[in-house]
Amino acid sequence: MSQPPRPMRITLCPGGPMLIRGAAVVEAEDGTLHETTRPVSAVCRCGATSRAPWCDGTHQLLAGKART
Repeated sequence: MSQPPRPMRITLCPGGPMLIRGAAVVEAEDGTLHETTRPVSAVCRCGATSRAPWCDGTHQLLAGKART
């Protein structure tokens, strides 16, 4: 017997990405849909990533600059 899917959970990391736990579809600014089924996915919130919409850790290089 299969178990029902676990609900998606979102965590906002201070000065960092938005973590999504569970399967989700992320819509980029241009309307492109990005599906993820990873256990945890990190979505960029600083806007400086080279892998949009996913976080690549660039926010760590923005020390001293305002971040969301």
